[in-house]
Amino acid sequence: MKLLVFLGTVRDSTPPKPARLGARVSAAALDCLSSQYSEHEVELIDALDYPPEPVFKPHFAYAKGRAPSRLDELAQKIDDADGFIMISPEYNHSMSPALANLLNHFGSSLFAYKPSAIVTYSAGQWGGMRAAVAMRTFLSELGCLPVSAMIHVPKAQEVFAQDSRLQEGEEKNSWYKYFGRTFNQLIWWAQAAKTQRTELDPHQMIGNFTKQPSERNAP
Repeated sequence: MKLLVFLGTVRDSTPPKPARLGARVSAAALDCLSSQYSEHEVELIDALDYPPEPVFKPHFAYAKGRAPSRLDELAQKIDDADGFIMISPEYNHSMSPALANLLNHFGSSLFAYKPSAIVTYSAGQWGGMRAAVAMRTFLSELGCLPVSAMIHVPKAQEVFAQDSRLQEGEEKNSWYKYFGRTFNQLIWWAQAAKTQRTELDPHQMIGNFTKQPSERNAP
């Protein structure tokens, strides 16, 4: 199966320095996936590689063939994926604006009928739990419903060093077992959804909201 790992942070100027803690968390997640789930194809999508444009224009607003090539390529990767891992810090009790901005470029039909997993972190003691609550609603609206297990990393700078290795005193097996509970759920649901999609195309059965808001309104 194909899994996309979205790293939703672009900050590099806030404490603790170096501040891009998400890069450490994503590196650990990728290492866990490559070592314990090597049969699956995993790719990192870094929000830092998609800087926000002065005027927001989503991928689906462009005429066919007119969207920027980077957005076209990412849209195809999302469409081809079987599941998603969303990594976000917590800003003001909510998810990263950079992650929301990137995901908002794409219609829900690309994400729909595939599961997602939530990974949050913080420099403080809560590990981004409040952001995770907000992400459940956001991801559900995209159609990639999050699995029940989540990953939270409190005081991430004390868990992962600048080179993304675990700090002294932290047990890799314990952390990867913790990660695995969520990843196991994601992979189980991703496989089940993929099997069902091959038997019955949900987009044809249910129909997508493609033109007018009234397409999803009650009579």
